[in-house]
Amino acid sequence: MKTSVFFGALTVAGLAAGAAAAGTLDDVKARGKLNCGVTTGLVGFAAPDANGEWKGFDVAVCRAVAAAVLGDGNAVEFVPTTGKTRFTALASGEIDMLARNTTWTFSRDVDLKFTFVGVNYYDGQGFMVPKALGVSSAKDLDGATVCIQTGTTTELNLADFFRSNNISYEPVPIETNAEGQQQYLAGACDTYTTDASGLAATRATFENPGDHVLLPEIISKEPLGPLVRHGDNEWGDVVRWTLNAMISAEELGVTSANITEMSAGTNNPEINRLLGTEGELGKMLGLEADWAMKALSVGGNYGEVFEKNIGESTPIGLARGLNAQWTDGGLLYSPPFR
Repeated sequence: MKTSVFFGALTVAGLAAGAAAAGTLDDVKARGKLNCGVTTGLVGFAAPDANGEWKGFDVAVCRAVAAAVLGDGNAVEFVPTTGKTRFTALASGEIDMLARNTTWTFSRDVDLKFTFVGVNYYDGQGFMVPKALGVSSAKDLDGATVCIQTGTTTELNLADFFRSNNISYEPVPIETNAEGQQQYLAGACDTYTTDASGLAATRATFENPGDHVLLPEIISKEPLGPLVRHGDNEWGDVVRWTLNAMISAEELGVTSANITEMSAGTNNPEINRLLGTEGELGKMLGLEADWAMKALSVGGNYGEVFEKNIGESTPIGLARGLNAQWTDGGLLYSPPFR
């Protein structure tokens, strides 16, 4: 088992080194399209609508990057990936970036050779159970069958939690969220575990969401964010600062409603640098001066994207919590645009 994991890591790392050497920013410009890896379907984060158009919180990051680089938020090829296939897809160059509710961990950075460019959602692993099960705590799940997506940190956290609490479980392996939802509703498992945001998104699609509860325990830290290959620093900067632009825009009060007006120039030097009316930040990235304005014009700032896709006014109903701006008691914070 250790040998296969070791060689698997070497394979992914080797692929990543080769793909990064090509220079992704130039490739995307030449191709005229961004290949963005997403989940196979998680409503609110990344899922095609009835017309086949991809929408969601992670999708918005992909579209913002495409707009920053190509001037068109629709110039994206969304590539569905599973927990098992996502890293090979990125390492091999099949996708240019991954925005798939993926947790930033030591081994994914150091061993698999990926660069996480930031965090777009601070999350933690939780448990969902049918209300009829009568369980009020994850510690009451001794002997439970658990639907668990393979190839994820969720799988490892689950084993740690049950071991540390001296209780047992029987895993029911799944490949995708859709399969997990199907198995859970069919009664193949007593509980479904994944990131708490994913559980809320999944429950919102149920015919009777009130028949299911999220248990109070959050058993891990799951900083979720977009990632690129190691060694592709120029491209990593583009993705990193596009995400930072979304975060900074909210703090600075730049919205989809006022961005055109603000792009004409303001009394705030940081807004002017962000939107390209002062300084040469775009040139430093290898982009046009108005790259951030183009990125923000697609879906708005971080707060707008959050509220539209997963916020309290949506069926998913997530509060900002840790994902509030630092000025509002959250963890969201962008380095300065200067």
